[in-house]
Amino acid sequence: MAEKKTIGQEFRKGLLTENPVLRLVLGTCPTLATSTSMVNAIGMGISVTLVLLCSNMVISLLRKVIPSKVRIPAYIVIIASFVTILQLLVKAFVPALDAALGVFLPLIVVNCILLGRAEAFAGKHPVLASAADGLGMGIGFTAAVFCMATVREFFGSGTLFSGADSLLGLFGWTSFTGVDVFSHIPGMEPILIFILAPGGFFTFGLLMACANRIAERKGRQKAQLRDCASCPMAAGCALRADNETEKEGAEA
Repeated sequence: MAEKKTIGQEFRKGLLTENPVLRLVLGTCPTLATSTSMVNAIGMGISVTLVLLCSNMVISLLRKVIPSKVRIPAYIVIIASFVTILQLLVKAFVPALDAALGVFLPLIVVNCILLGRAEAFAGKHPVLASAADGLGMGIGFTAAVFCMATVREFFGSGTLFSGADSLLGLFGWTSFTGVDVFSHIPGMEPILIFILAPGGFFTFGLLMACANRIAERKGRQKAQLRDCASCPMAAGCALRADNETEKEGAEA
């Protein structure tokens, strides 16, 4: 029988031991696409965290009401509702961020981190634990995307926090627009490949290697892109159970 975790443990697991990007290898598409600048990474991270927190809580509240056969469509409707609210708020108050994130903001609906946490955790646990799980996973996602964006923006553009006024404008502070680091270092030129797709995959690989190294030192399994069995959520995943049942039925 699995050991029951405290609320604090549920929150902390998403930060490193079960980081959704570096350990569970989920949500790689928005991670690679929005990590070209630190401001975009912060905006996407906050957006995903808010939707993840709210959807986890609502799904947990309704977990005994939603019929098992329609749980996935129900989860998607709940997630899509919060994404729509978030998108309208971003369009109204931070239009520059909405333009920068583009289609990846509404595509939070199909981000596998949200559906994965709804299916593997929120649909089986109480509200407080689900809220802690959602918040921890959201912050873990934000931290991973922010680390990637820091490396990619610094080497690819030679700047840090470029376009920060688009976020800080919410608080009436528009004077800070970022730091042009390379302009103060003679002879330094941006390495443009870092803000292109190959640079994204290269940075992602380096961060995953660091996360695997830390996990190895703590005696944990490495994150590997193989099958469901290698996923830390496999034991409690209803999707995997359904797939195995269908496979057994087909073989019979």
